[in-house]
Amino acid sequence: MTDELSASQARRMALAAQGFADRRPTGRVDRRHGRRVLDRVGLIQIDSVNVLCRSQELPLFARLGRHRRDLIPSMTAGGDLFEYWGHEASHLPVDRHRLLRWRMADARDGRGTWGRVARIRSEAPELVASVLAQVRERGPLTVGMLEGGGERTDDHMWSWSPGKLAAEYLFWSGQVTARRGPNFERWYDLPERALPAAALDGHTPSPDEAKKELLVLAARSHGVGTATDLADYYRLNRRESRHLLLDLVAEGRLDAVSVAGWRQPAFRHPDAHLPRWVRARALLSPFDSLIWERARTERIWGFRYRIEIYVPEAKRVHGYYVVPFLLGDDLVARVDLKADRAASVLRVRSAWGEPGIDT
Repeated sequence: MTDELSASQARRMALAAQGFADRRPTGRVDRRHGRRVLDRVGLIQIDSVNVLCRSQELPLFARLGRHRRDLIPSMTAGGDLFEYWGHEASHLPVDRHRLLRWRMADARDGRGTWGRVARIRSEAPELVASVLAQVRERGPLTVGMLEGGGERTDDHMWSWSPGKLAAEYLFWSGQVTARRGPNFERWYDLPERALPAAALDGHTPSPDEAKKELLVLAARSHGVGTATDLADYYRLNRRESRHLLLDLVAEGRLDAVSVAGWRQPAFRHPDAHLPRWVRARALLSPFDSLIWERARTERIWGFRYRIEIYVPEAKRVHGYYVVPFLLGDDLVARVDLKADRAASVLRVRSAWGEPGIDT
């Protein structure tokens, strides 16, 4: 018999899975606390927009409160995290490396698809080989340090040079890894130099086993979610994931459940915690893993959220860098924030309460 959850139970379960039912530290926040958050959320998405602060700093602030702003770099330098394509560009615990090697292998074998980055492998193999040789001999290197990388173009969203495309292909295919510098630039290096040996020496599972483990981890970070929710977390193929999820239920690694008001069947992690209440208070990055699947956010909280930084100003509804505000177990408001660094002031350019919220 399939268990049935109320909408309130699913909401509290989702928040607990993301760490919002945990007590915040009362003392100095360090790498141990950062590891606890990453154990909950599984990965932190990276984004370059710096209107408020780098987006990847906000998930830690939302769950830990005030902390050192170099916490993520210190975790990377300390061997806790590495960067790769998890849910977009992401910081991930190093033990996830073995679970993403199938994605790296797909890129090396030409099975991955990523526009010009994928094509550089066949269009300029000599350049790819040259970039890899330079990283091997002189790394870590930024793109600006590469020889023979060519000039940036104007026909692409990011205006990448051929050398940048080659470096990104090598990164995507796992032949190099990368860390962020002080200006958000990537420094490319060989995995065996930059990552802990334990991360590289771990057993490589088959693609199906790796994907199943990623789905279980996604369920752990969701508490409860639909097949689409869980597949999206690590950017897995949705159709393929549906079959793998049925296998996981048969194996007893996930529970099949239904949630009131959800049209799709759901899956619950066996260790999902259902707190009696959640007393959270946090500003959420537009790229926080709690809300990055927008359909899920609307389904659980009735909160329709779209980031408008790429929308012409005259057509924006709420503002440029609008972040949701979580209070208790509900998303109650959204605010358009900007850090005025010259004046050392945080500017609230607009604030919007949700319908039915007493403001």
